[in-house]
Amino acid sequence: MKFIKTIGLALFLVGFGIFNASFFLNQFQLNEKIIHTYITDSPKQNLFKEQASALMDQQISPGFTFVGEVAAIFEAINEEALQSYSIKEDEIDKIIANARKGDAFSFQIQVLSEVYPGNDPVSAFKRKAFSDYGNWLDGRSFDDRETFRSNLQNVAGNIKEYGIISQKGFDTYTIKNLKYSLTKAASIGPVNDNPVKYLWLTYVLCIAGAMLYILPKIKDGPPGIKNNGIFHSAMKNVGWLGILTGTYLILFYIFLYFYPEYMTTWIIMVDPISEFLKGSEAGRFFLYGFIYTLCILVMGVRMLIKYRHSRYQMVRTVSVMFFQTAFAFLIPEILLRLNQPYFDFKNIWPLDYDFFFDNELSTLVSSGGLGIFMLVWGIALILIAVPVFVYFFGKRWYCSWVCGCGGLAETLGDPYRQLSDKSLKAWRVERILIHAVLVFAVLMTVGVLYTYFTGTGSLMGISTYKIREVYGAWIGAGFAGVVGTGFYPLMGNRVWCRFGCPLAAYLGLVQRFKSRFRITTNGGQCISCGNCSTYCEMGIDVRWYAQRGQNIVRSSCVGCGVCSSVCPRGVLNLENRDENGRFGKPILIGNDSFKVEA
Repeated sequence: MKFIKTIGLALFLVGFGIFNASFFLNQFQLNEKIIHTYITDSPKQNLFKEQASALMDQQISPGFTFVGEVAAIFEAINEEALQSYSIKEDEIDKIIANARKGDAFSFQIQVLSEVYPGNDPVSAFKRKAFSDYGNWLDGRSFDDRETFRSNLQNVAGNIKEYGIISQKGFDTYTIKNLKYSLTKAASIGPVNDNPVKYLWLTYVLCIAGAMLYILPKIKDGPPGIKNNGIFHSAMKNVGWLGILTGTYLILFYIFLYFYPEYMTTWIIMVDPISEFLKGSEAGRFFLYGFIYTLCILVMGVRMLIKYRHSRYQMVRTVSVMFFQTAFAFLIPEILLRLNQPYFDFKNIWPLDYDFFFDNELSTLVSSGGLGIFMLVWGIALILIAVPVFVYFFGKRWYCSWVCGCGGLAETLGDPYRQLSDKSLKAWRVERILIHAVLVFAVLMTVGVLYTYFTGTGSLMGISTYKIREVYGAWIGAGFAGVVGTGFYPLMGNRVWCRFGCPLAAYLGLVQRFKSRFRITTNGGQCISCGNCSTYCEMGIDVRWYAQRGQNIVRSSCVGCGVCSSVCPRGVLNLENRDENGRFGKPILIGNDSFKVEA
């Protein structure tokens, strides 16, 4: 068995090594056809070709160099646009001079024709831009020059930030998308020539190696959780290997969310699978969904073997494997193939924070009956399913049985569950942080809906688009992705679920105050071994409750049941209780067939 595990580890490392080496394999060659395909605005297209003349048809490597050159082109175009179309200080002086009425100043929109009299593109743009962004000044009077100048400068600043770049240059969002699209289209090399071969040399080797390493564990003695020196492991106790793994995961998420143009080789590798499922080439989130699903499936097998003594754990693990594969990965991709909106039927607001974004709502509303059904389904999950199911089953019905974030935490993150901080300080931070994110999500959604129904981009002087941009970058990408998964080997497997997930906060509020779900304890049987607290991924000091014979009613508890599964005395049971305190018959709950080895 040891030999098989060694072979498995070797195969995994070879596949993983090829996967990472492929990051640097391809070269990049830009041509006019690529530019015409992805930059459809003719004036901007010509500007880009002019700036990219030295780059055209040149083979460049590595990707960092090519992306840097493309970014420099966009920067040069924007800088030139700003120099040409910005409102200059001397022009503001002319507006002030024309608006002077004795000791006061009165602005009339017609004065722009005197300041910008020509019919050339620059003068025409400045007249229109000032009229669009400064029409609120029309007819207003000012008693002093400096106040008037300050208002004019604000208009000029808004034109510079929002008007010039979007109309005459490339805004940040467009640059981000174009850098990725141009880089992927310009990629040439061995991975492009034979993506299927590299798919086998990477993913298939990694999966085969992982299975050969994992499956022999079923012969490692009888079922049960072993006290196997977990806190002496370099991988499982923030040792060098754990830190290295965490660093890799953090970098992966940073590239995925903020610099996907560097991952084009990895994305090209999964193009054949994307073509098969949805009939089009892969994007960065297809790559992410594919890897995410594979991790849950492969590490789900590990969970099934490790917790094979517990029927509850086995069924729960199969559940998260099924929901991730079917509902989060396959069904949304097949919907795209059928020209229907991409939709994850198990995702719930506010975890699905962009559900109420105007573009999402418009897509669903315009997609006919199925789109309306998706919209109603999503709202019903928020208003009906969450309170009803949490009342009967606790938040575990979602966090530990359905949720993709929870599924990855329970499978890929299981080796790190003992790293969760059990201190009172961590609990205090948890309560503040997770509810703050929930409030942020609610306020953002209010602003988003206000924009959708009124068409106004700001609420109380705050840009709703800026709010959603901040939430998406710092919470959706930074917290949920970079920290939430990247910190598995550093802070445990439920960092996001415990400290940040707004849906977990919503579920937890219902569970804490109106739910039949409890973890019951038999304090007389507790031997204070501490297994329950050690393995609690949510940082709950379960032993403290068990020693006192107190039921565990915590809003943070996700009902994973591992505390019950690792208890050698059957002290802990997951049960549902009615309002009178009576317990119904457990169904797939409790410490069934437990066994623990020393």
